Amino acid sequence: MMIERPHYLDMLKPWKDKDVIKVITGVRRCGKSTLMELWKRYLQEQAGIDASHIIHINLELLENEPLLEYHALHNEILSRCADDAMHYVLIDEIQNVPDFQKAVDSLYVRPNIDLYITGSNANLLGGTLATLLSGRYTEISMLPLSFAEYLTTPTNTETSQQRRWSNYIHDGSFPAVNELDGNDNLIHDYLDGVLNTILIKDVSQRINANASLLRSLVVYLYDNIGNLTTPRNIANTLTSSGTKVSTPTVSAYLEALESAFVLYSADRYDVKGKRILKREKKYYAVDMGLRRILCSNNVRDTGRILENIVYLELLRRDKEVFVGQGPTGEIDFVTNGPQGRRYWQVCESVNNPETLERELSSFSSIRDNYPKTLITLDDVRPTSHDGIQQVYALDWLAADK
Repeated sequence: MMIERPHYLDMLKPWKDKDVIKVITGVRRCGKSTLMELWKRYLQEQAGIDASHIIHINLELLENEPLLEYHALHNEILSRCADDAMHYVLIDEIQNVPDFQKAVDSLYVRPNIDLYITGSNANLLGGTLATLLSGRYTEISMLPLSFAEYLTTPTNTETSQQRRWSNYIHDGSFPAVNELDGNDNLIHDYLDGVLNTILIKDVSQRINANASLLRSLVVYLYDNIGNLTTPRNIANTLTSSGTKVSTPTVSAYLEALESAFVLYSADRYDVKGKRILKREKKYYAVDMGLRRILCSNNVRDTGRILENIVYLELLRRDKEVFVGQGPTGEIDFVTNGPQGRRYWQVCESVNNPETLERELSSFSSIRDNYPKTLITLDDVRPTSHDGIQQVYALDWLAADK
């Protein structure tokens, strides 16, 4: 069963036949290979491309193991380019090929190849590839299902939006989870398998990390999503609880976990000085299902879950998300997306007047006129508080803007 991903498909369409490599990145099992299948279907059914001019190679399939060498991969693709007409080359999990950038660079310069590659590690765009292809690629960053996408899945038969939300934050947003019929045992085993594959294959083996320490670090960060911290603070906390680790090790592990898209971080942004403050960051989980199984189901802290999901949604919509630092306090998020700068505050409920006043006061030190939005789980119509818009989180998330 393929889940439609129109948001990402629409991001690909303007780049068809453009002289850049299309690089799709994201955590394992978030839907990159499905996006390639959807793109292949689009090319055939809507763009009128003959199937013989679409070359799709998934390097995670056993039958393609002989192609895990860049000469072999390169020669296989060229052997299937039958003429001078445009060929659409789609390669899944390119990072499985050592020195893959040599094949990619050679394929890219050929006028009859439009190249699309996927990878499960942000370092795909680092080092040699970045040097070789500087200015010659565009990155499309994928996440697991948004709440809006989750609502459209064929297996999601619940009629209540609130029930669907409850399932979404319990089971998580990986597409394959939708086919497990809400079976907690199957979901746990699937997500644990995904996590172990990422931690071992994408992180431990790449940087020679201690797998047990790596998992302890992820548990700690998932249990403390949305808290400002530094590698030194994390190292001190883990060491004091019996897991001895140095600050440089924590820094290296954090970088690797972010590269594997298990974690996402938000830098602090000085609203008044209009500059990024690098010392402290907040960390967020890629998926609430992973968080639940890692933290032993003891994390039904709805406010922080909502904050995490809003962060990921803002990342989808606006690409970059910062934690705002004003003269008198913190603003949950600042974005600088296609519609310009916006400020966001997230709270589980503001039915208590004192809570509402506290949340609105976070915006008080901001003297510019950029939009300010308060997102809550209070099921009310959009409301304005002297120009600050209060919206119902589930409606805002379902809008898929």
